[in-house]
Amino acid sequence: MTLLAILVGTLAAGIGSVWLAAWLSFGIVSRYTQHMLSLAAGALLATAFLHLLPEAFEAGVEPHNLFMTLLIGLLFFFLLDKAELWHHGHEHHHGEAHHGHDHQDDHGHAHAQVQGHDHEHSHATNASHDHVTHAKPLAGGWAILAGDSVHCFGDGVLIASAFMVDLKLGVVASLAVLAHEVPHHMGDLVVLRQGSQSRQTAILKVSLAGAITALGGLAGYVLLEQLHGVLPYMLAIASSSFIYVALADLIPQLQKRLSSGETAAQIVWLASGIALVSTVSVLAHSFTPH
Repeated sequence: MTLLAILVGTLAAGIGSVWLAAWLSFGIVSRYTQHMLSLAAGALLATAFLHLLPEAFEAGVEPHNLFMTLLIGLLFFFLLDKAELWHHGHEHHHGEAHHGHDHQDDHGHAHAQVQGHDHEHSHATNASHDHVTHAKPLAGGWAILAGDSVHCFGDGVLIASAFMVDLKLGVVASLAVLAHEVPHHMGDLVVLRQGSQSRQTAILKVSLAGAITALGGLAGYVLLEQLHGVLPYMLAIASSSFIYVALADLIPQLQKRLSSGETAAQIVWLASGIALVSTVSVLAHSFTPH
């Protein structure tokens, strides 16, 4: 029963977040994406501080060790973020160098072939520019999908660890993962679409990466069945992940100079994320046998 719940929760979080991201990215509700950031931030913080950490401390592990795990987790995700930024920056610089080189070659070739025909020369140059511009994001598409797969595998392990403690905690963790993955997958879909891929192809590729969440859940179930002592530390690591994503990735995007009405809307959606987590917890608890 627990394994079935893990598979359902991981698939709902992994693939459901992709489909919701696609709906927001390509649908008429795309104008409300800023509100989704506030909602996700509230859900993540509530899950970490109101559910995962209390469950970890109730396991009877030395608090100092759990706080140390939490600190190490925060530092790890910071360094992981740094590595990703460095990789993307290096890739962008490399792409610009090739872009400049190819543009000069194409420009010279077109000038030699169609000298005196300014309109055709301009068309050839623009075509070359468009081709290089579209080729560059496509080259980084597989790197993005590979990173997504690793991230989703980790999410699956964390969801499994939550389900191993309590069904309601697993439901809350699945919803929190779904919420915080939506803005991330929206960015992935935008990058893949810039690579001249169709909407269906982009959604399919990101969905396959999201399905890796279920594989992580299965691995987490097998691992945590054998190693119950590691469970509180897994919950602490999960908390560090949610806290880092909320405070380092989501909330900074909300720190803009806004009107009083827009600021109030942010607060309302942030509170709604916290309320959502609490409500789901209460509802799931009412259906959980004691």
